[in-house]
Amino acid sequence: MKYIIRDARFLFVMTIKNITILGSGVMGHGIAQVSATAGYNVVLRDIKQEFLDKAMEKVRWSLDKLVSKEKISKDEGDAIFGRITPVVDLNEAVKKAEMVIEVVPEIMDLKKKVYAELDKAASPEVVFASNTSTLPITEIANTTSRPDKFIGIHFFNPPQLMKLVEIIPGEKTSQAITDMTQEYVKSVNKQAVLCRKDVPGFIINRLFIPMVHEACFVKDRTNATLEEIDSAVKFKLGFPMGIFELADFTGMDVIHKATSEMHLRDKKVIFPHPLVEKMFDEKKLGQKSGEGYYKYSDDKYERVALTEEIAAKCNPIQIVANILNNAAWLVTNGASDIEEIEKAAQLGLGLKKPLFETAKEIGIKNIVDELNKLAEEHGEFYRPDPLLVSMQ
Repeated sequence: MKYIIRDARFLFVMTIKNITILGSGVMGHGIAQVSATAGYNVVLRDIKQEFLDKAMEKVRWSLDKLVSKEKISKDEGDAIFGRITPVVDLNEAVKKAEMVIEVVPEIMDLKKKVYAELDKAASPEVVFASNTSTLPITEIANTTSRPDKFIGIHFFNPPQLMKLVEIIPGEKTSQAITDMTQEYVKSVNKQAVLCRKDVPGFIINRLFIPMVHEACFVKDRTNATLEEIDSAVKFKLGFPMGIFELADFTGMDVIHKATSEMHLRDKKVIFPHPLVEKMFDEKKLGQKSGEGYYKYSDDKYERVALTEEIAAKCNPIQIVANILNNAAWLVTNGASDIEEIEKAAQLGLGLKKPLFETAKEIGIKNIVDELNKLAEEHGEFYRPDPLLVSMQ
């Protein structure tokens, strides 16, 4: 793909045809598939051939499913598969790369180790993009020789189905690279939201992760059941499922990891409830382990029985106050705006109704009053953001 990038000083054309993806797990081979579908030549790299063989089997299975559903032809499926080349040797994998998308596990030391090797192997003009959901882009970028050519690109799981991609420039990322990344996201038929500042949790996790903790506190404070809280979140706030149900679906290992990373960077982003760490320690990870907030009988995904009648027993104002306060923080701190936040919440969290529309229905003044009351009882974490105060 050719990208015409308008820089403040000059105009230049950046051509990207060859992408290397580091890491062949669920996210890695998913991003490889969507990139190859869009016509890119993709090298999929991992540290062992057996990992790559497994990944390529899954890509083949996914493409065959699309063929069987008549979404693509057999020839198209074969052509897409043929554009993905599995490679173990790092030097070989980046030889023709114009952009490298790194999809290794969310462990900062591991990412830094990978980038130390990658920085030496890749030519200086190659763009680096990290598919991280919470780790600071600026910190990773500064371990390389090219922080101006480094960007965060957060695909959602599974990449083949989820439309949203968060783009996160680091402090030194050039505007040209941000523009190019937005064009790449568009070219693979996804919708980008730009997190303008490298803040903890970016946009989606800034909204979602603190909400899981807040739901635990609501359960403690009100004695509401899991089903009552989840029904209220689904039927009163327009979520596709309850917050505990969504946490079990996501996995408590993922939520605990995101919690730790976000809280490490900013103590004000999350008010941690001890149950999240306890469940992680006890391996109650949710759907994947058979038990989380709810118990599951087998590998099939079971929906919890949530109803509007049960929803009537719970007032979710503290939960909506939490998510609104974090959304307002993103706006006040220049990381996003209301329109982008609503787009992210719709595509990333599946919200059926805009957040700020729900807030107006409940009443911004009621939400601000609730936050002030919580701040008096439980600490400054709950103090309402100036934006919410100004919207009363």
